[in-house]
Amino acid sequence: MKVVILAGGKGTRISEESRTKPKPMVEIGGKPIIWHIMKLYSYYGFHEFIICCGYLGQVIKEYFVHYYMYEADSTFCLDSSKTVFHEAAAEPWRVTLANTGLNTLTAGRILKVRDYIGNEPFLLTYGDGVSDVDIPKLIEFHKQQGRIATITTVQPLGRFGGVQIEPESNQILRFKEKAREDQAWVNAGFMVMEPEVFAYLGDGSEMLEGKPFERLAAAGRMSAYRHQGFWSPMDNMRDKAYLEELWESGEAPWRKWQ
Repeated sequence: MKVVILAGGKGTRISEESRTKPKPMVEIGGKPIIWHIMKLYSYYGFHEFIICCGYLGQVIKEYFVHYYMYEADSTFCLDSSKTVFHEAAAEPWRVTLANTGLNTLTAGRILKVRDYIGNEPFLLTYGDGVSDVDIPKLIEFHKQQGRIATITTVQPLGRFGGVQIEPESNQILRFKEKAREDQAWVNAGFMVMEPEVFAYLGDGSEMLEGKPFERLAAAGRMSAYRHQGFWSPMDNMRDKAYLEELWESGEAPWRKWQ
């Protein structure tokens, strides 16, 4: 399955960093947070990525264009203008970087990469949050549920969009973009989508988390995978400091790879 990463937003709440780079390129432990997300998927054997670029997308492109050079030892022969890259551990990744527009909303970004996805199920997540979610278990749950869309839900402190879940069947009954303090389960990303989801995205002029998700929930075609483990977004500098602290401690829960 291909992994689609939404990486086009402006990240205004972390503007200290996002003035010069898109939020997915803000670093945790010296690596962009999007690298951490890709490493998690790759750990589970998912190596093909479609990155939906937008704001300062050229920064993401430049990173991957020069990725091997950054990772390898290099010898620069100044007298002959030759550069020699020595052996480096290369990631087994196939990365498609798609220009999906500066102001395109999330549903529109997914529609713009439909040809790259093809007529097959795909994984979808945001480029600014990390988790220790078990991706194969998520996919197996999605298959068992037999619905069009499955989102990973978690129970943080209550500042995110809320999800109302039917306890027995795990069907999402209602999706609200704005949270109330009494709403417990929220969308953490790490989603699985069937190709039928495109019929619910409209003309792409809406946020995925708005009308498209509401339409899926109203039709009974959306499930919640309840993740009891770690998840954290990186919305602001406090979040970044928290993730940095976890990484530097050597106890980052999302670091499943060695």
